[in-house]
Amino acid sequence: MLKVLFVCLGNICRSPMAEAVLRHKVKEAGLEHQISVDSAGTGDWHIGKPPHKGTRAVLDSFGISYEGMAARRVVPEDFGGFDYLICMDQSNGANVRKLPGSEKANIMFFMDLLPDESLREVPDPYFTGNFDEVYRLVDAGCSVLLDKLKSQI
Repeated sequence: MLKVLFVCLGNICRSPMAEAVLRHKVKEAGLEHQISVDSAGTGDWHIGKPPHKGTRAVLDSFGISYEGMAARRVVPEDFGGFDYLICMDQSNGANVRKLPGSEKANIMFFMDLLPDESLREVPDPYFTGNFDEVYRLVDAGCSVLLDKLKSQI
């Protein structure tokens, strides 16, 4: 089983959106027994809370489930448990790399999946309010990621 962990700051906007979108794509492809998806944050402000209302609204508009999702923090055990740890921005990556055991993780950045985009980080809609832009990036990047994962199965 290939395991993917998306990481953002508080685990209520970007990373749960990516988790929900990739899970949806994995299910549509019939690969839920071969690919596992999760998300976490580097901060602890929202632990146990559902995705942000803006994230939920965008996901609802596309019929994508986020049922059962609750914010959690990245823990050192994640580093050995996931094949890919995908950070939404450079700050998230720097915070992850400060944690013990991070040298075991295959850390990458989400926007590396979309080299033709001018943005090099997924903007945080908690601050920008632009959940539609984040969805556009997440949807495109998750399609590229799913193709990459399929080639490894």
